Amino acid sequence: MTETLRVAVIGAGRMGADHIQRLHTRIHGAEVAAVVDVDLARARAAIDGIPGAVALADADEALNNGDVNAVLIATPGFLHEDILLKAIALDIPVLCEKPLTPDAESSWRIVQAEVELGHKLIQVGFMRRFDAEYAALSEIIRSGGMGELLMLHHQHRNPSVPDTFTNEMLINDSVVHEFDAIRFFTGEEITSVQVRLGKATRYAPAGQHDPQHVLIETESGVLADVEIYVNAKFGYEVATQASFEEGIVSIGGDKGPYTRSAGRWGGNVTPGFEERFGAAYDVEIQAWADAALRGELGGPSAWDGYATAACCEAGLEAQKNGEKVAVKLAAKPDLYK
Repeated sequence: MTETLRVAVIGAGRMGADHIQRLHTRIHGAEVAAVVDVDLARARAAIDGIPGAVALADADEALNNGDVNAVLIATPGFLHEDILLKAIALDIPVLCEKPLTPDAESSWRIVQAEVELGHKLIQVGFMRRFDAEYAALSEIIRSGGMGELLMLHHQHRNPSVPDTFTNEMLINDSVVHEFDAIRFFTGEEITSVQVRLGKATRYAPAGQHDPQHVLIETESGVLADVEIYVNAKFGYEVATQASFEEGIVSIGGDKGPYTRSAGRWGGNVTPGFEERFGAAYDVEIQAWADAALRGELGGPSAWDGYATAACCEAGLEAQKNGEKVAVKLAAKPDLYK
């Protein structure tokens, strides 16, 4: 059994660069062996100060580098499938930032390739599962101490997004996290999605309707809703309220101390996802490394990536027609049961 993961980080953009520094400075049992980016200068900048790491412009070079025994994928989603299939062929562990792939059909191909291999290699980067508050709420649900979970109410608010953030990205890039969170909290698959479009903010770029209200139902009838609001201006807020038979539990919202001073009261709102979920990313990557060194998986699987892709497809259809759209899933392979 290998004692250290020698990781090729593929993609040195915002998320990739963050993971490179995380692996180099805060993760035990894993180190950066290579960084791949089409912008070779960016890859070189990313490995500055990391002894032994190499900068490459091609993913195949990294995968075929004998010093690499694990892969972290932080490229745009449309590039994931090819890299994932090659990593499966090499039988090396993968941490793949969401999405697994951009659509359910290609995600299913990844699931099938992993099933054919016979064991799980791919962990999908749904970092919220590793957040302390998410973990606490999950434990309350699992314990049954407050009775059955009946409803989930989610708020997902960004201060702003670039003009290139399309209407579809509200589902594929944002609500995808709530789809996974709902599956995580309930332990069930999502059966239907509906999207309601109401009054829109004047700050939404052309072609984008913001905010949107997403209605979701699970196999047992748990109802969930998501307010997705990506031009909220005030800051970054991800919050959940869970309604039980015997009480209400809320997580997320404002962070830091709540103060009263000089005739004013209040606290702080996190400016972005790095600040809100920075600790969760650390826990996530450490869990991946620890599990990979044992030949196991430390978090969400390829099946979770496929299931959320199917939810996103239903969400995109619901965006267009306003109707309740069924989520279409293939039978779950035994490997993931």
